[in-house]
Amino acid sequence: MDILKKILAVIFVVITYAVSAQTTEEIQTAFKNSYSQESGGKYSDAVNTLKKIYKADSYPINLRLGWLTYLAGQYTESVSYYSKSIKLKPLAIEAKLGMTYPASAIGNWDAVLSEYKDIIKIDAMNYTANLKIGQIYYARKSYTEAEKYFNIVLNNYPFTYDPIINSAWNYLMMGKMREAKVLFDYTIMLNPGDESATKGLEMIK
Repeated sequence: MDILKKILAVIFVVITYAVSAQTTEEIQTAFKNSYSQESGGKYSDAVNTLKKIYKADSYPINLRLGWLTYLAGQYTESVSYYSKSIKLKPLAIEAKLGMTYPASAIGNWDAVLSEYKDIIKIDAMNYTANLKIGQIYYARKSYTEAEKYFNIVLNNYPFTYDPIINSAWNYLMMGKMREAKVLFDYTIMLNPGDESATKGLEMIK
């Protein structure tokens, strides 16, 4: 009887391993095919390919479907998949960044802002999150709030185009002309003849 149990146990392990290996291979093949379809602009086909091997508890599948449904213009579905990704991996910055794409596409800027703020709770110096938060506040004409986030990026990247030009315009709107001029001049040093910086300097004169 003990021998029979051991034999059955071995058979179970072998079968389980075979099924697991087959499932892994199927998932890898589905991902490979989805990349090919995406590169060909066949976003809906790529979505359907991954849906065939969908697992609710799979972070990679939910994350990938979030991106593909966004590309396919299926923004509500995209939000759903990214939400599942975030629940599965709460500290995953890539999932939170991904969520900002469909959320911005449907004009839900409060949700976008919330995701970026969640990111800086995990990574206080995150370049993209701080820059985007600053840009959102700038668009809302909340220049003092925008300054806080632009300053973080500017201090970390003092000779990088986006932090410089965004900070320059924000200072201009705040009436801080000296700071704005310095940064517009820096922008032209970095990108000679820059149209945005040239326009800013003309407004200061």
